[in-house]
Amino acid sequence: MENQDTKKVSWPITILLILGCVTIFFPLYMAVVIALKQPSEMTNDIMGALALPSSFSLSNFAEAMRVTDFWNSLGNSLIISVAAVGLSVLIHSIAGYAIGRSMADSKAYKFVYLYIVSGMFVPFAILMMPLVKQTSQMGIGNMAGVIILYIVFYMPMNLMLYTGYLKNIPIALEEAARVDGASTWKTYWNILFPIMKPMHATVAVLTVLGTWNDVMTPLVIMSGTGRNTLPLAQLTFQTQFGTNYNLAFASYLLALIPIVIFYLICQKQILNGVVNGAVK
Repeated sequence: MENQDTKKVSWPITILLILGCVTIFFPLYMAVVIALKQPSEMTNDIMGALALPSSFSLSNFAEAMRVTDFWNSLGNSLIISVAAVGLSVLIHSIAGYAIGRSMADSKAYKFVYLYIVSGMFVPFAILMMPLVKQTSQMGIGNMAGVIILYIVFYMPMNLMLYTGYLKNIPIALEEAARVDGASTWKTYWNILFPIMKPMHATVAVLTVLGTWNDVMTPLVIMSGTGRNTLPLAQLTFQTQFGTNYNLAFASYLLALIPIVIFYLICQKQILNGVVNGAVK
């Protein structure tokens, strides 16, 4: 006889899942509906705001692309995000390997690890003005400076993830490679780097989410360069007299597409990377 317990529904969990789905779906629904509406259809009435547009038109998307100089802004965002993610995966994984494999036998490496990870607790507001002055003096108050800052900002979190993930990789693999005459670099690049693929995907997604949506860092570092990222270009929709919600939400949806595509590509690796990197 089939176990009756397997058919039992856990209503508290089911209700929480339904509420979670509604919480996610409702803002997305509002964004799509408002992006498709004309300004004349915008009302303060809640039912009017929830109503579908009288006619579906992509004119708001075309206008949002024109106002934000979409393709140039998108290109700048892609350059910054791709460079920051690629360099973060390379540099932070190497640092995680060097520190993670050494801190068990060395107090110095343990101190370095704790020192770097403690950077997660320093708010950006404290560092903002000194960084603006330093990047200006060093001549990197531009896209290159923003990329460098992102690599530094995300190093504490990524280092913690990589060192945690390395604890699940048997050190015997490295010992066997050394017996076969492989150097430390060859061992890392040919054996460990491919094994850490799930963590690379996790680090890439977490880093790109932060860099793609960030406004403050490009705003204070790239000010006066004449270059805009997508979040900076979208500030044009907000003025002291109000916000053009139709164009703003259309622009937000356009900016959402690349990051969703990137997440769908990496999603199979993310869960395994987060779980293995978080626990020993």
